[in-house]
Amino acid sequence: MISFDNTEVAFNGKSSKDLKRAYWLFRIVASPKMVSFGKWATHFATKIHLPIKGIIKATIFKQFCGGESITESLKTSSQLAEYGLKTILDYSIEGKTEEKDFDKTVLEIIATIKHAKSNDNIPFAVFKVTGICLFNVLEKVNLGTSNLDAETHAQYTKLNQRVDQICKAAFDADVPVFIDAEETWIQDAIDRLAKEMSLKYNKKRALIFNTAQLYRHDRLNFVKNEITHARENDYFLGMKIVRGAYMEKERERAENKGYTSPIQPNKEASDSDYDTAVELMLDNLDVTAVCVGTHNEESSAKLAELMESRGIDSNDSRIYFAQLLGMSDHISYNLSHNGYNVAKYVPYGPIKEVLPYLLRRADENTSVAGQTTRELSLIIKERARRKSAC
Repeated sequence: MISFDNTEVAFNGKSSKDLKRAYWLFRIVASPKMVSFGKWATHFATKIHLPIKGIIKATIFKQFCGGESITESLKTSSQLAEYGLKTILDYSIEGKTEEKDFDKTVLEIIATIKHAKSNDNIPFAVFKVTGICLFNVLEKVNLGTSNLDAETHAQYTKLNQRVDQICKAAFDADVPVFIDAEETWIQDAIDRLAKEMSLKYNKKRALIFNTAQLYRHDRLNFVKNEITHARENDYFLGMKIVRGAYMEKERERAENKGYTSPIQPNKEASDSDYDTAVELMLDNLDVTAVCVGTHNEESSAKLAELMESRGIDSNDSRIYFAQLLGMSDHISYNLSHNGYNVAKYVPYGPIKEVLPYLLRRADENTSVAGQTTRELSLIIKERARRKSAC
């Protein structure tokens, strides 16, 4: 059974200075009050134009982002590759509303695809549909496409063109691309786009990957149905399996609007559906490829054991593990050390533009029970090991 307790392997790529920075960052995000104050202070400093860019770049940005550009991020990618870790370049710009910005984002995503084509250390590209379309357009489309007003219909047509432009670039470069999952009230629209692109471009192998968030109680059936649809329509299904990142928002909206929450009743149900969905993908590897995006040790260990028990090579190209840069290195590095395919999501972009992503990441770390505590305990363990070895 694979162990994630080897901190020497987990932090092999980190200097003592890196560990010290990570220690203090995780100490901060362990406190909801500190996170709330930090968010307020950052917004205030930005609003009055205080020169805080250097502080942010040297701390939270350095921990969770690869750089301000693809070029800077490639340096991070090369460092990860020294330890067998792959890179997913993630252009993490959020909240744009102008058409010119959406078009710029499309070109940036295609640029990551072109870099991946010539770089074995970058096996995937990724994008969020809300990065190339207005949120409210997706809300309207989510309800159905038959009664759209003329303006919404035109914007949805443009979205289809943008998504197809990205997916065609991925197809031409033979580089798989992930379409990230988002809120439930726009997800049906995203699922339809992902299926349309899969039917078009996944005839020879899985190049277009949709994402299933298993903190939703309906997603296990969704995965089952997607596998059935792929078999019946003669294409390969690419699926990234995650737990999800919008739980509090989803529950609050359901309560405010008076509908049944789409979220699992408890963590045990989410964990069970997650592991079952992963096993389903392995049961159908002749028509599937899966990326398991998780910071959960038990789920990671279960998949490794499942692969071993079924005689699936640890480096089978149809199976990847993925974690975020700056998080769960004990999982990433130990899996890679044992021969498994592991990719790190490497967010990048100008600091001011990436700030919403970073603040959301701080919130998510605070809300995940036990995650930050585990990160801190391992960092403390490794710092003590290094000190005793001196």
